[in-house]
Formats: sequence, C-alpha cells, structure tokens
Amino acid sequence: MRRRVGVLAAVAVFVLAADAVSKALVVAHLREDQPVHLIGNVLMLWLTRNPGAAFSVGTGETAVFTVIAFGVIVYIARTARKLYSLGWAIALGLLLGGAMGNLSDRIFRAPGLFRGDVVDWIAVTRFYPIFNLADSAIVCGGILTVILAMRGQHLDGTRGDAAPAPAPASTASDQSDESEQAEAPSPTDAER
Repeated sequence: MRRRVGVLAAVAVFVLAADAVSKALVVAHLREDQPVHLIGNVLMLWLTRNPGAAFSVGTGETAVFTVIAFGVIVYIARTARKLYSLGWAIALGLLLGGAMGNLSDRIFRAPGLFRGDVVDWIAVTRFYPIFNLADSAIVCGGILTVILAMRGQHLDGTRGDAAPAPAPASTASDQSDESEQAEAPSPTDAER
C-alpha cells in the first residue's frame, strides 16, 4: 500500500509543480490581449484569468469552487488508506495534483484570498475553452477513473468480477441421502 500511496503522491506533486511553473512562465511572458499562435488558430498560448470553474462556468462562485476543491483533496487523502491499485493511484494523483494546482490559484492570486482567479493559457482553436495543465490532469484523471470503473477495478486492487462463487445449493435428494447415511447403522454397530 505504501508504494501505491507513494505513486499517488509523486503524480500529484509532479502535476502541481508542472502547473505552477507553467503558470509562472505564462504570467511573466504573456499578455492577456496578445495570444501566441503556435499552429495558426489551432493551438495558441493565450493568457486568461478564470474566476469560475472549468469552461468559465459559475464565474461569480469562486468561493464555492474553493470549498469543492478542498473537499476533493480531503476525499482523496482519506481514500488513499484503501489504495492497492496502481491505476487508481495514478488516477487519484492526477485528480489531486490538478485540484491542488487550481486551488493554489484561488488561494494566492488576485483579487484576494480564497477568491483568486485561475490562470488559464492553453487554447485549442478559438471555439474551445482555454485551460491549463491542472485542468488537463483533472480531465485525464477523470477519464482514467471511468476506464478503471468500467473494467471493474477496485481501489483495493481487486476486480469486480472476481467475487467468490457461492456454494452450490444441495438438492432434496442430496439431503435425503445424507440423512439416510446418518441414520443407517454402521457395520460395527450391527455386530454389537
């Protein structure tokens, strides 16, 4: 179990570090009104600040998303005690690192404590919402979670279809044979 929790922690720390470094570079080198076109209008670096959730949903509810992120982190930390699956360790590590990356923006960035805007900077076409590495990790962790659940993989490393088979039910004829054997005198009893 310790190795799986170590994998979860390593993945989460990697995602958090990559997200923090990328956001620091983007904030230092990009301007909000000047996207950098890497592949025409298909892939751009475009600095935006998002007060809402993914896809800019709920832009006035930053405090609510902060509480939700705390809840996700606490849930994953508690779930880690039952963790014996490498796949689940990676999935939960991606979710944890992504939640912590966006939560750190909400805590430490403007406009204020626990109300900060999340820095988004990856734009895939002009029609898709702008996102960051933490968002990508959350989406990848969610997809992996669905795959693991569909395959019947549990947190403890067991599979859903590996349940023990029930004992076969005895029939009435089996029961009558057993009772006859129990009631019939043994050869040693007959000799006495």
